[in-house]
Amino acid sequence: MKNTYVALLLILITSVQAQNKKNNLVIGTYTNSCDSKGIYVYDFDSETADFNFKNSTEKVINPSYLTISKDNKFVYSVNESGPESTVSAFAFDAKSGKLDLLNKQNAEGADPCYLINDDKNVIVANYSGGNIAVFGKNEDGSISKSKQVIQHFGKGINTKRQEGPHVHMVYFSPDKKYILSNNLGNDKIYIYKYNPESTSETLQFKDSVSVKSGSGPRHLTFSKDGKFVYLLQELDGALTIFAYANGTLKKIGETTILAKDFKGVFSSADIHISPDGKFLYASNRGEANTITIFKILKTGKLTLVGQTSSLGKGPRNFAIDPSGNFLLVGHQYTNEVVIFKRNKTTGKLTDTGKRIALCAPVCLVFTPN
Repeated sequence: MKNTYVALLLILITSVQAQNKKNNLVIGTYTNSCDSKGIYVYDFDSETADFNFKNSTEKVINPSYLTISKDNKFVYSVNESGPESTVSAFAFDAKSGKLDLLNKQNAEGADPCYLINDDKNVIVANYSGGNIAVFGKNEDGSISKSKQVIQHFGKGINTKRQEGPHVHMVYFSPDKKYILSNNLGNDKIYIYKYNPESTSETLQFKDSVSVKSGSGPRHLTFSKDGKFVYLLQELDGALTIFAYANGTLKKIGETTILAKDFKGVFSSADIHISPDGKFLYASNRGEANTITIFKILKTGKLTLVGQTSSLGKGPRNFAIDPSGNFLLVGHQYTNEVVIFKRNKTTGKLTDTGKRIALCAPVCLVFTPN
């Protein structure tokens, strides 16, 4: 009887371990340039980088950025479509990967490009609209009409890209007390106090921080201990380091993701830190199409490890799987996700040779299955 119990226990442990090495990979796409159904869900194996298609939406327009609820039951996406843009809520079955549309709301601004969520709200950055929109969550996971819209103003020195305000990101501070928002159009980071329960003043302005004129702040991320913020600028390739505490940013350093001898067209895109907090990665588009790798020092500053080709065109977004074993890059223009193996000791990347063929993949999110 004892042997039988031990055998059953070993089977159970093995089964749990097998499940733990797999996650859902949820991918948002552009649907106006090639044949895409919208959002796709794959099983991804964090030991082998093997993947299997599970499910997809049907006829969802340009879900170019996604966020998943903490309980893994809902997916929220932008629907980037100029003045007709919307925000959608989906019920999500993590086991099957099935997505069922609950509802959608007007985005309250043109071309939403980023969104975040918590138990109470879905908060959206509208790029062309130059504003932030806050939507409440209903009990069934659907979203209410907007309860707050914050319009940004101003422009920058780059007349082609900074003719007006362009909100490119909203991002929670680690303690969820603040929300940071990058504005590519006027070279500022805005900091808001976050009041999740409020019905009209969810975001209260605290401060704004100006960065170099013409740099175009795009994406940022926090260090694992929450003490530093790393800001990637789209228009000049700069990577700025700030000390962070209680909704306050203080610049402590700056580097670049551009190679010394690079003279071509570029467009900085995405930035992420490895799960162990030791390495930072940043993608660059245009004629560069690279991933630049930095080691994070104890001081928060960065030292360059190297740079590798992203092996495609338009690495708009990338994601590191929860195990830290692999880095996956979505290429908007060559229609595939390239899978790299990560060396956890050096931070360097090597091509696995594995590809997920998909129309214009531009947002990759891992979530438990």
